Amino acid sequence: MTINITSKQMEITPAIRAHVEDRLTKLEKWQVNLISPHIVLSKEPKAFVADATIGTPSGPLVASAKSEDMYAAINELINKLERQLNKVQHKGEARRATTSVKDLTSPQEHEIE
Repeated sequence: MTINITSKQMEITPAIRAHVEDRLTKLEKWQVNLISPHIVLSKEPKAFVADATIGTPSGPLVASAKSEDMYAAINELINKLERQLNKVQHKGEARRATTSVKDLTSPQEHEIE
């Protein structure tokens, strides 16, 4: 998997690149094909911001995290992406009922004779 890491107002060190790649391997446990992950790391006056856009077969994952520490921002970003993958993967199981209440009662039962 090729990871595209872009930076704004800062330089990407090998340690930061390794940390991003290490944390992205955590998403592989969801067994979803990650299509062209793009991570943008930027520095603001009092914080670091990590943004991610990752394509998947079921739709894109988009997340952003902000922290005073770059590594904490990356960790928070990966946690948000993991929650999105969890939600997408278990969406079919989240249905409360397979049949509607309207389907269970027929209009003939309510007629008064």
